Amino acid sequence: MIKSEGPQDFDPLASETFDSPYTVYRELRQKCPVAHSQAWNGFWAFMNYEDVHAALLQSDTYITSLQNVVPKLAFTGRRPPLHLDPPHHTPYRRALNALFRPQRMKALEPAIRQHTRNLLQPLLDKGKGDICEDFTSHLSIYVFAEWMNMPAALLPDLRSIGRAYNFAVQNFEDEMVRATSLKLYDIARQVIQLRKDQPLDPLEDVTTALLQARDDEGNLLPEDMILGTIRQVLVVGIIAPTVIIGSICVHLSRDRQLQQTLRATPALIPDALEEFLRLYTPYRGFARTANKEVTVNGITIPKDEPIALVYASANRDEKVFPNADTFQLNRPNINEHLAFGMGPHRCAGMPLARLELRIALEEILGMTNGFELCGEIQITRFPEIGALSVPLLFS
Repeated sequence: MIKSEGPQDFDPLASETFDSPYTVYRELRQKCPVAHSQAWNGFWAFMNYEDVHAALLQSDTYITSLQNVVPKLAFTGRRPPLHLDPPHHTPYRRALNALFRPQRMKALEPAIRQHTRNLLQPLLDKGKGDICEDFTSHLSIYVFAEWMNMPAALLPDLRSIGRAYNFAVQNFEDEMVRATSLKLYDIARQVIQLRKDQPLDPLEDVTTALLQARDDEGNLLPEDMILGTIRQVLVVGIIAPTVIIGSICVHLSRDRQLQQTLRATPALIPDALEEFLRLYTPYRGFARTANKEVTVNGITIPKDEPIALVYASANRDEKVFPNADTFQLNRPNINEHLAFGMGPHRCAGMPLARLELRIALEEILGMTNGFELCGEIQITRFPEIGALSVPLLFS
């Protein structure tokens, strides 16, 4: 069932534009910061920064092991570390964290930059293209393939299945979500078998690292959980970059002065990206379930009911970020944004995400004299938020 009957504070299935969710969230922060929706059999939503931030840090109360996203998408097995609570998730985080160290990111930069230029050039030759469909959806595959040391032969399947999975999620087609998720598991199995046969340096290869990792009692990690971890990183690293780069290009098409400023002074791009991450957080937020009755902002939430922590709303909370709907370079407290979450489940892949976004924006700006919208923006639905299709005209 997608939607049940009864009163609700907001409808996440209502038609949206690129900008409209933020208006809804602003009103909810003011009037109903702990909101309830009947969609997807019912869930709560924390809208303001204080409540979202507190829940992220209280992992002993707000757990991820029952449901970690709204709507619930995990039909095909547990996928650490997100699907496990501390301390059970910790061995997986340890293995992953080492693969995002600065030296590893620096080593990946030349290959990612070359992929970026190669993918942009056909769009520039034509003078137009969809920055999401024609560029970023391909780039994110190449980036994760480089990071995972994935064989080139698997890339076409990964991209086509990843796109089909995202389509199914966006259209709430549960059976297709299950089918495409199982196909992603098949790719993960191939990667695991490859690294069993041909192990690499565990500081350079995530699959080898997971296969060699041990828990706090010295035991190897269960293979089904390793499989789930590889399956998880395949999707998380594909969808989010496509959405946020599209959203950034929408913003820069609307603000040509900022576009020219960043083009003329590329050193500003890393700081600009943090503000873009705040404004255009690609995931509305992940979910938690309270393992006991909790009262937040005067609202009592029963035990075991799903709660969406709406990062996209929290990051525009005027109490924390003044003039929150406007772009402000070098905000004094920009490091407080929640685009990557906070606490034990803060996104392990932050360094790779920042690297990919920086290189993409540097090259989009550096290889063009200007760009503007030349067609209709298509947007995502829950659980993502932002642009899914952005046709651009390049000069």
